[in-house]
Order: sequence, then C-alpha cells, then structure tokens
Amino acid sequence: MANKILGYVLLLIGLAIILTTLYGSYKIFTDKIPVPNLFSVPTEKISSGGDTLQTQMEEIIRKQIGDIIPFDSVSKILNLISWSILAGILIIGGAQIGGLGIKLISIRAVQQA
Repeated sequence: MANKILGYVLLLIGLAIILTTLYGSYKIFTDKIPVPNLFSVPTEKISSGGDTLQTQMEEIIRKQIGDIIPFDSVSKILNLISWSILAGILIIGGAQIGGLGIKLISIRAVQQA
C-alpha cells in the first residue's frame, strides 16, 4: 500500500514539474513575464586614451554592427536559448519522476495479481 501511495505522489510531483515548466514557458514566449536574465550586454562604452585612427575605425565598426544587429538582441536570444535548455531539462526530469511513480504503481498491481 505504501508503494502505491508513493507512486501516486511521485506521479503527481512529476506532472506538477512538467505543467509548471510548460506554463512558465508559455508566459515567457507570450511576453507576459521576462526571460530570466543570464546574459547581458555591458552598457558602458570602452574608451581608450587618444583619438587615433584606430579608435575612430573601431567606433565606426561598432556603429555599423549596431545598426545591423541591435546589441540587446544577442543577449535576448542567448537568454531564450538558456531558458529553453533549462525547461527541457525540467520536463525530462519531471517525466523521469512520473515514470518512477508509474512503475511503483504498476509493480504493486502486478504483485497483487
């Protein structure tokens, strides 16, 4: 009887992990909550002493790259990728916990038969 109760508890925990992760992912991808910020772009400008041709060229290149790819978009993409990986790990973990619960429930049923 204890195995059956433990099996149901593990099954419910696994389902809760999976459903919570899916709901959190839904809220993130519909932009209702922000993505956990693991990566960020520094906002301070790096200035080297002097006004040489090299520093002017670096500033022009930075401006051109900034026009093509906004600086914050790279960090947003990395944050979404890292959340997706974490969500995948949580869903796999929840499935494993739920699978253990199902095994405990079915083992108990096989023993009774």
